[in-house]
Amino acid sequence: QVQLVESGGGLVQPGGSLRLSCAASGFTFSNYFMNWYRQAPGKEREFVAGVTSSGGKNYADSVKGRFTISRDNAQSTVYLHMNNLKPEATAVYYCKAIRGLYAYWGQGPPVIVSS
Repeated sequence: QVQLVESGGGLVQPGGSLRLSCAASGFTFSNYFMNWYRQAPGKEREFVAGVTSSGGKNYADSVKGRFTISRDNAQSTVYLHMNNLKPEATAVYYCKAIRGLYAYWGQGPPVIVSS
């Protein structure tokens, strides 16, 4: 059974940092393109960051220089390190695994950036 279990969300003040984790099971993690998306209240879900099976990374312009995606294939886990968080980063964050026609989503931890 495929599972993507996220953790690390919560409340943080503007300018603060958080690290999200997404632990995968039920598929060969190292073969999958791993991504983070987010959905803010009243808005559509949007791409945040992605890391290929070979380690190539890409980011949405809005998070470049502040967010870092990484993966640990031995632990079947992908991370999103978020620094200098802004209130507009408040959203539910989703992990997504993609390989060809196959795509799996996690359940999404909320991140709230507020003073």
